[in-house]
Amino acid sequence: MAPFKKILVPVDFSPSSAAALSAAVDFAKRYDAALTVVHVYQPVDFGLPEGFVSYTPVQLSELLAALNKQLDKAKADAVAAGAPQVDGKLLQGVIASEIVGCAKEGKYDLIVISTHGRTGVGHLLMGSVAEKVVRHATCPVLTLRGS
Repeated sequence: MAPFKKILVPVDFSPSSAAALSAAVDFAKRYDAALTVVHVYQPVDFGLPEGFVSYTPVQLSELLAALNKQLDKAKADAVAAGAPQVDGKLLQGVIASEIVGCAKEGKYDLIVISTHGRTGVGHLLMGSVAEKVVRHATCPVLTLRGS
């Protein structure tokens, strides 16, 4: 297997994704690979009997500022842990599709992603982003079971 040169690690800022980030940093150090930390957000519209309510421009601006701050912290953590080159991306859309699309467009060699370990009804209702990424990614995917 050829060494990994570009690694994508999706984060949702949970302890599980922090573990995935740590593993991705280890791979990046081992292979002297570029690491991209990506967060995908999917703004939710609220359904009311009168119609749908969306974020106001001010609320969306505040959300983006908070997400960028968390993404910057994740990037700083990766640099502090020794990753040779770290970049970050904030994407909007359907989470699994955006991750797969980002990996394909960016020609990444590896995706490192955590799972949340949901089973039963929780898995049925929430689905699994990691499972969808594994099914549709065009590169290898390393999944780490979350706590």
